[in-house]
Amino acid sequence: MTARTDKPATKVARVIREYDLDGIGRRLEEEWTGVSGERTSLRDLADEFNQAVLEAALRRAGGAPLDFEVVGTYESLRSDAGPEVNRARRRLEREGVDPETVEGDFVTHQAIHTYLTKDRGATLPENDVDPVDRKVETVEKLQGRVTVVTEKAVSSLASSGALDHDGYEILVDVRAVCPECGSDYAAGELFRRGGCDC
Repeated sequence: MTARTDKPATKVARVIREYDLDGIGRRLEEEWTGVSGERTSLRDLADEFNQAVLEAALRRAGGAPLDFEVVGTYESLRSDAGPEVNRARRRLEREGVDPETVEGDFVTHQAIHTYLTKDRGATLPENDVDPVDRKVETVEKLQGRVTVVTEKAVSSLASSGALDHDGYEILVDVRAVCPECGSDYAAGELFRRGGCDC
């Protein structure tokens, strides 16, 4: 594990500090490296982390949310369905939580990977790294890099006045389309499935 500094090096570290999520860093590392059993994917770890952030925000506002309420609200916030998102945001506002602040503190699986490898110095045991997982992580790292480069470009262009503002959410999604049936898969999902079902 790397030495701590006064200023958190990554967004995940900053959010952990802001929400007093003591112990979650160790838990994320243990689940990712499979110390206590089966490894947990970075995407699942990001969801777990974001739900912990949401729960902490609700508790800080004086609520005592049940697990299923936290999970349901989180899934609604992350859904593409407008009415579900709006209902979840209104519920948070009623509970005294600013939805924009909480959603702004949600992290991606790339951010979890950066936190685990940079802030905590975590690595996967070589003999435990499945070749498919290795390829999925390679693609995810590249997606993360493209996201960072694009975010910097947006910020720079907004600062110079060439772009109207810098509040755009950048989404990078590498997808594969089957030439036989036209099914569309996220690259990582296709790798883990071993191909299309057609």
